[in-house]
Amino acid sequence: MKTKKPSEMTLEELLKREKMIQVAIYSLIALNIILIIAVIFLFTKQGFSALIVIPFSMVSFIIIFSNSLKEIRKEITSRNS
Repeated sequence: MKTKKPSEMTLEELLKREKMIQVAIYSLIALNIILIIAVIFLFTKQGFSALIVIPFSMVSFIIIFSNSLKEIRKEITSRNS
């Protein structure tokens, strides 16, 4: 299923998508913090591990979702004014 562009969505769909992306961003940030704490703990106990890469690779998802959220908010404000 192909996702629609924000300009093709109704206002209700935009608001629903905005809320969903916000929850996803906050969840990824919380998970990233937990992973960073776990990596620091493992680093002090075992030394270097390949798990160090995981929290930093998740930052790209947060950036992508943030850009999508910004685009949706821009469309919502353009329709409200």
